[in-house]
Amino acid sequence: MEAINSSTRILVVDDDLGMRMVIAGVLEDEGNDITVAASAEEAIKIFRKTPFPLVFTDIVMGEMSGIDLLRDIKQQSPETQVIIMTSNASLDTAVAALRSGAYDYLIKPFDDLDLITAVANRALEKLQLVAENHRLVLELKEKNENLERANFVLKDLAIRDGLTGQYNHRHFQESLAIEILRSNRHERRFSLIFLDVDNFKAYNDTHGHPAGDNVLSALAEVLYQCLRRSDLLARYGGEEFVILLPETDKEGALQIAEKLRHAVEEHAFYGQETQPLGKVTVSMGVAAYPEHGRDGSTLTKRADEALYHAKSQGRNRVNAAG
Repeated sequence: MEAINSSTRILVVDDDLGMRMVIAGVLEDEGNDITVAASAEEAIKIFRKTPFPLVFTDIVMGEMSGIDLLRDIKQQSPETQVIIMTSNASLDTAVAALRSGAYDYLIKPFDDLDLITAVANRALEKLQLVAENHRLVLELKEKNENLERANFVLKDLAIRDGLTGQYNHRHFQESLAIEILRSNRHERRFSLIFLDVDNFKAYNDTHGHPAGDNVLSALAEVLYQCLRRSDLLARYGGEEFVILLPETDKEGALQIAEKLRHAVEEHAFYGQETQPLGKVTVSMGVAAYPEHGRDGSTLTKRADEALYHAKSQGRNRVNAAG
């Protein structure tokens, strides 16, 4: 639908030449752009090329009536306002036109030509209201979409670690609780991997904390790239990470942990040559549900204990809870 302004395109349809010219003249005097048609068939051809926001049409015209034209127009352009003109003053004719979607009707002959201008102006005001309503709806829709995107971003930020971009401790705890309920209900297994950077204090002391932060960010990316999309990687705190492995038993978790350990060992981190082992490495502890515990606190404690033993055995290794 075109914008409504001081010069509106109006289609006038009547098989009476004199009537067409009278109506067209009145509407042109108001500054409108008028197109005329001598039949409904001609009007349809014109309208289909370029729809009009406002149409005046006689109701009785040859083979195709104004009601038929009205229905065709409404199918093509529901927002077009159609004003029916008839010399039949019966209520049935007016009701039929209004039920078919006409905005209003005029009875010929016109007692006052100002009636043409008045009904046209009312129809144009309705068009302006419809256009404004559409604009407001689109504006509201856009604002709602922007709000949804903003809420999604804020929600995601609330569960992400600011340094690494991976999930944070709180989200891990929530996910662990859900995984325990799901696995308990369906009698399934899952595992946890606790991971800690070896000799990280020595790295920070040598290269500074900003460099240490860069190592943690790079490490998180190395780990993430090695995991399945169903796995959950979270920064537990400091240089410690935790990985939740759904549908994974202890043996499967040990294989994944060893894969992660090797990937980290092979990655070229900045300043790694100053580390006691000559490279940046990690130690890991593995605990599995339900054999190592049926609640979150027990499982995390067993995985943390396994990590401690891995470190006490020389670091850069994987150890499973006993």
